[in-house]
Amino acid sequence: MSTALLALVAVILCILFRILNVNSAPRKPLILCQDQSFLSTVLKIAPVIAEPYKPTRLWGFSGHVQTIVHSVIGRVRCPWPIGVRVSIKLTDETTLTYDLYQPLTNDYEDDVTIAICPGICNSSESIYIRTFVHFVQCHGYRCVVLNHVGVLSSVKVTAPRIFTYGHTDDYHVMLQNLIQKHPNTKIICIGYSLGGNIVTKYLGERGPNKLSNIIGGISICQGYNAIEGTKFLLSSQNLRRFYMYIMSESVKSIILKHKNILLSEEMKQRFNLNEGDIISAATLLDLDEAYTRRVHNFRSVKELYKWSSSLFYLENITTPMVFINALDDPIVPEILLDPIKEHAKTHPNTLYIELAHGGHLGFYEGGLLYPNPITWLDRTLVSLVGSLTLAHADKSMKAS
Repeated sequence: MSTALLALVAVILCILFRILNVNSAPRKPLILCQDQSFLSTVLKIAPVIAEPYKPTRLWGFSGHVQTIVHSVIGRVRCPWPIGVRVSIKLTDETTLTYDLYQPLTNDYEDDVTIAICPGICNSSESIYIRTFVHFVQCHGYRCVVLNHVGVLSSVKVTAPRIFTYGHTDDYHVMLQNLIQKHPNTKIICIGYSLGGNIVTKYLGERGPNKLSNIIGGISICQGYNAIEGTKFLLSSQNLRRFYMYIMSESVKSIILKHKNILLSEEMKQRFNLNEGDIISAATLLDLDEAYTRRVHNFRSVKELYKWSSSLFYLENITTPMVFINALDDPIVPEILLDPIKEHAKTHPNTLYIELAHGGHLGFYEGGLLYPNPITWLDRTLVSLVGSLTLAHADKSMKAS
């Protein structure tokens, strides 16, 4: 082998090692919690959050690979849980659907329902949602999963709108309908990425007036502040502009798929919509300027983003909350995590968990090349649901 070829192989290996970050070692998550009593209760059932997270050896230390594997492949050996699809016609003529899954075991004494709000352009049919639903069904929990309006191909859009980053009413309607069916159930709200923002904002909007069945909330990989987050996603640093493009195209495809309703002549005239601007939008900022802020009657995209961002509702949350983020998340830069860290340090019943690795919603663990079937995130979430249920029981016992 020639010296030049050896040098080329060495360079390629160096690049791969740098991208895959294989020289990293498993690390314990950073835990921030001002309320030591709350933390102690959580750790009784979820000691996993104080243990080192061990990503898949060859590629799990790369936030990009974790994120891409999650987006393209999803979970290993994904089941298809059996549930019932519930359809509700709203006052604005929107057809809202959610999927209801009953527990597969009766070992758990409490009636607990996990109310899931998926990430952007996701639904109950998304692979990571299906895997988690089946996993928690096997642990004796009921699940409901919101299907973001416009996402499911099998459900027609019947009103001139789809989901947005900060629209919480659909989630509220799902919970109300759930409580009609199961009035005594205790609800733990879980949101992924965009869904994490919606769940957090929802609990902040309602504050002490929230539905009494809700006993806890968990947010995973959200960015908290859409105004600042969009600025970073417009940067080419760390491939963020690439991720912005993928998300923009996903939302755009939903709009164009339902253009007969969303971009009818009446809608174009009423909201001054230009279909060409929507089709040519290269970023979420462009798309929200051309479409979202107009149909939702905001004067500017900045105004829309401020209204949407959970950061501005944190102070009103009275529900016990757990926030989970990864430092190597290529979509949510580290600087966006500073406000939630400060919040966890100064507010009761609030826990912040930060992993060095995991990417955006990845958190694969174990194995050299092929990860474990159950991710760190899925098994940790089940433990945290148990912890929040225990914290609620302890609080109720003290109150009585």
